[in-house]
Amino acid sequence: MASAGARVRFRDDVLAPAAGLERGASAPGVADRSAPGWEAGLVTGGDRWLAPAGPSGRPKTGPSPVDRARPGSKHHVITDAHGIPLAITLTSGNRHDVTQLMPLLDAIPQVKGRTGRPRHRPQQLFADRGYDYDKYRRMLWKRGIKPVIARRGVPHGSGLGAVRWVVERTNAWTHGFRRLRIRWEIRDDIHEALLKLACCVITYRRVRALC
Repeated sequence: MASAGARVRFRDDVLAPAAGLERGASAPGVADRSAPGWEAGLVTGGDRWLAPAGPSGRPKTGPSPVDRARPGSKHHVITDAHGIPLAITLTSGNRHDVTQLMPLLDAIPQVKGRTGRPRHRPQQLFADRGYDYDKYRRMLWKRGIKPVIARRGVPHGSGLGAVRWVVERTNAWTHGFRRLRIRWEIRDDIHEALLKLACCVITYRRVRALC
């Protein structure tokens, strides 16, 4: 384990440091000390990244609907109210964000609070218009989670962006790592391992000041 003031690096730049990540920042909403942030809700979002190297036809790559059908993959992440990544998945670039909503929720580990049993669900989930489907709203309510999802066709200005910006920041942190900016790995499991390693580094940097 690196010392408290050390800069975490990995041999051969497997993951180059994310330049925009605030080092030493406090994180009052994480793990054991984050019950208020956890209970406040989760934020989910997706981001699409190209995979130009190597042969085409990887299992989790597909034509991008926004970049002239170039092959790519998409990262889907769910965070706590402070932007700490709790679960992340990889799909082809043409998979809709909402298809990963329930898998992300299922992948969230139990989060220990200050008292009582570890929490496995938040009280609320915040998401953008890409998740505006009544079917998924009903599924969230059934789990006891209040969906706070922007409606399609409604003018901007609802104020949801004041909550959702944390997941966009987490996406920026994740893709600040060189090996995640562009997908070079042919094997999905290797790329997924790098994604999870990046989430570990992000979480470590956010909670380091608490240790």
